[in-house]
Amino acid sequence: MIGISLRTLRFHAAGFLASFVAMFLGAVIVIGCGGLLESGIHRAAPPQRLGAAPIVVTGDQRYHGTASDEVFAERVPVDAGLAGELASVPGVTGVAADVSFPVRLTRGGRELTGHGWSSARLGPVALAEGAPPSGDGQVVLPAGLGVRPGETVELLVGGGAARYRVSGLADGPGGAFLTDAEAGRVTGRPGKVDSIGVFTAPGTDAAAVRRGVAAVVDGRQIAVLTGDERGRAENPGVMSEGEDLIALAAAFGGLSAMVTVFGVAATLGLSIRRRWRETALLRAVGATPGQVRRLIVGETMLLAVLATGLACLPGPRVGRWLLAAFAEAGVVPDTLAYRAGSVPLIAGAGTALLTALGAAYVAAHGAVRTRPVEALAEASVESRRFGKIRIALGLGFVAGGAALALGTARSDAPDAAGVATPAAMVWTAGFALLGPVLATVVTAALRRPVRAVTGYAGHLATENARARTARLTGAVLPVMLAAGLALALIYMQTTQTKGAREMFEDGLRADLAVTSAAGGLPPAMVGEIARHPGVAAASAQVTSIGFIEPAELAGPLVHEGDGGEGAPQPPVMSLLGVTAAAVDRTTAFRATGGSLDALDGATVALPERYAGPYEIGDTVPMRLGDGSRAALELVATVDSPPGYETALLPAERLLPHTDGGLVPQILVSAEPGADRARLAGALAESHPGLRVVDRATLSELRAEQDGTQAWMSWLVLAVVVGYAVIALVNAQIVATGERRREFGLLRLAGAARRQVLRMMAVEAALVTAVGVAAGLLVAAVTLVPLSLSVLDVPVPDGSPWILVAVIAAALGLTLAATLLPTLALLRDRPGAAVAGERG
Repeated sequence: MIGISLRTLRFHAAGFLASFVAMFLGAVIVIGCGGLLESGIHRAAPPQRLGAAPIVVTGDQRYHGTASDEVFAERVPVDAGLAGELASVPGVTGVAADVSFPVRLTRGGRELTGHGWSSARLGPVALAEGAPPSGDGQVVLPAGLGVRPGETVELLVGGGAARYRVSGLADGPGGAFLTDAEAGRVTGRPGKVDSIGVFTAPGTDAAAVRRGVAAVVDGRQIAVLTGDERGRAENPGVMSEGEDLIALAAAFGGLSAMVTVFGVAATLGLSIRRRWRETALLRAVGATPGQVRRLIVGETMLLAVLATGLACLPGPRVGRWLLAAFAEAGVVPDTLAYRAGSVPLIAGAGTALLTALGAAYVAAHGAVRTRPVEALAEASVESRRFGKIRIALGLGFVAGGAALALGTARSDAPDAAGVATPAAMVWTAGFALLGPVLATVVTAALRRPVRAVTGYAGHLATENARARTARLTGAVLPVMLAAGLALALIYMQTTQTKGAREMFEDGLRADLAVTSAAGGLPPAMVGEIARHPGVAAASAQVTSIGFIEPAELAGPLVHEGDGGEGAPQPPVMSLLGVTAAAVDRTTAFRATGGSLDALDGATVALPERYAGPYEIGDTVPMRLGDGSRAALELVATVDSPPGYETALLPAERLLPHTDGGLVPQILVSAEPGADRARLAGALAESHPGLRVVDRATLSELRAEQDGTQAWMSWLVLAVVVGYAVIALVNAQIVATGERRREFGLLRLAGAARRQVLRMMAVEAALVTAVGVAAGLLVAAVTLVPLSLSVLDVPVPDGSPWILVAVIAAALGLTLAATLLPTLALLRDRPGAAVAGERG
C-alpha cells in the first residue's frame, strides 16, 4: 500500500498541497515558540561590556526558598569590599568593580550610561585620546560626540546638572567614565557596586578559580557567572523578564499548537474526504479495511514527514525573529540570546506529525467502518452519524471551559487574562469537536431565512449543507478558529487596556508630575517643590516590588535546595515610596486603620488583604526590591482593588533599595485657583533638565507605556490568527475542489455557470455565518468572565467596528476562497467533469 501511496500523490496535488502548507506553517510556528520557551529557560545573555572578565560576580536575583522561584525586581547590590577578598583567591590576577548610572549631555541630549574608570578594562574600551579621569569633575566620553579633550561639558547626572572637563575620549561601548570614587557617590550607594569582574592568569584552570570564588561568597546573596551567564550582570532584567518569556512562549505556543492541530485536522479531513469515492471503489473491489487505512495513513504521513522536515529549517529563524521583535518592543531585554536545541524541533515536528496521524486515522475510520456494499453509497451520500467519542470529548472540553470561565471571573483583574487565554483554547477545542452538532443546529435555524432571501440558490445551498455535514464542518472549523480567536484576543486586549487606564486614573489626584532628564530627582527636590508658590502638596513617587517574608524564610539569606513545591510562597506586592504629608492629596490612598501621617522611618502601610495577621504597631518582616531585609512597623492599612495591592513606605526608606537611588517622579497638587499651566512652566524652569506634565499628559504617557506592552499581544494575535486565516483559505479551496463532478452534473441538468456561482456564494455565506456564530460563542464565553473581573460589567470594552471588520474579513476570505476555485472548475466541460477527465 505504501507503493500505491507514492503513486497516487500526484493525482491529488491540490488537496495534498493544501495539507502540506497547513502542516508546514503550523510546525514552523510551534518550533519558533518552542525556541522562545527554551530561550526563556536558559536565559543566556552573552556579555557585551563585561566580556573581558572570564568570571563575573554579581548579586543573586533569586529569592531562595520560595515555591515559585521568585526574582527580585531591583538589582541586588554587592559590597565593594568583596573585591579585596576575591583578589586573594588562588589563580586570580586582578579584579575590577563596576557600577552603572544614567548620564545625559545637555548639549544635544545624548543619553549615555556612566561607570567608574576601573571598569573600562572589563570590556573592549580603549582610550583614543587624552587621559583617564584623575579627579572629581573629570570625565572620559565616547569618541564621535563632537567634543575634544580639555573642553567643558554639562552633564545631567545624579539627579542634577554638573560641569565636567573632558579628560579623554574612548573607543568602544561603555558610555561616560568618571573616577571610581565619584561614580560611587553619583549612584547614591557608596560602598556598593553592581558587579565585580575577576581576571585569571593565562593557562589557569578557570573551573578551579570559579570554585574558589564560589567558596568565598558561599552563603551570601551572590551569583558567580561564567560564559553566557555573564550578561545577567549587565542586565539583571534577564532573570525576571526572561522568566516572563517562559510564560509568554508557553501561552503563545499553546495557542499556536491548538490552531495547528485543528487547522491541520480540518484541511487533512477535507483533503481525504474528497477521495471518498476512490476509497469506496477500493473497498468494493476487495481492499480490506486495513489496506485502505494504510493507504490513507501512508499518504498522509509521507506528506507530513516532508512538511515537518522542511519546517525545521525556517522554524528557528521564526523564533529568533519573534525574540528580536519582543526585545524591540521592550518586552524582554535585548541582551537575551536565542538558545534552542533539539527539543523545539522535536516538539514542533511531533505536534504536526501526531496531528496528521490522528486526522488520517479519523478520516480513514470513516472510509473503512462500513461494509463494501455500502461504501459506494456512503461516497455519494454522507452518513450523518456523529461519533460518540467525539461528542463526549467535546462536552468534556466545554465543561473544562466553564470551569476556567468561573476561574476567570473570580481572578484579580491583572491576572484574569492569564486564565482567560487558556479558557479560549479549551472553549475552541470543545466547540471544534462539537462542530457537526453546531453546524447542524445553526444551518437548520438559517435554512428558511436563507431560502427566502436567495431563492433557488439558497435552496440548493442549504440542502447541500444538510446532506454534507462533514464537509460543512471541515469548512466551518477554520472560520470559527480565525473569527473566534481574533475577537477573543482583540477584545481581551482592549478590555485589559481600559481596566488598567481606569485604575491609574482613579488612583491619581495630583495636577502635575515632575520628572528629570538626569535619570531621577534628589530627595531634597520634594521639599523644594512643595515650597514653590502655587503648590499645595508634593509627594515623591518611588516604585518597586517586594515581599512579606514568611517565618520559614527568616533564617539565612540563601536556602539551598529547599525551594519548589511545598516551600512557602511569600505575598508579593507593589511598593510605593511616598511623602507622608502629601500622599492623601496626590493619590487616592486612604487609611482604613492607623494613619498615613505616621509613615516615617522604618514604617509601612499594608493593603488590607495582607494586613490580616498584623495589628497596628506590629513589626512586619519584608524583603525589599533589592533583596534587603527590612523590619517595618505597621502604622496604617489601606484599601486597594484586588490585584493592585500596594504597600506604602516612606520614600527615603525605599530609595536606597532601588536601582537608580533617585526619585523617578514627584506628584504635585496645585493650590485652588492656581494657573496650572503657569505653575508647570515655573517648575520646569526652576532647575535644568526638569520636565513637568499635567494629569492628562501623564495618563497619555501611561497609555503609551501600556501600548508598548500590548504590542506583544498584537504580535501574538497576528501570528496565530494569520495561521488560522491561511487554514481558512486552504479549507475552503479543498472543500470546493472536491465538487468538480457535482458541478458537472448540475450543468448537465441545465444549470448555468452563474447559477452555480450563486449557489456557491450562498454556501460561502452560510459557512461564514455558521463559523462566525461559533466564533462569537467562543469569544462571548471567554470575554464575559474577563470583563466581569476587569471592568465589573459583562460587556467587554472595544469598538463595535472590530466585530464588523472580523465578520467582513471572514466573509471576504471565504467568498474568495470558494468562488475562485469554482470559476476554475467551471471551465471544464460538464461531461468531462462527470467522467473525471480534464478538459
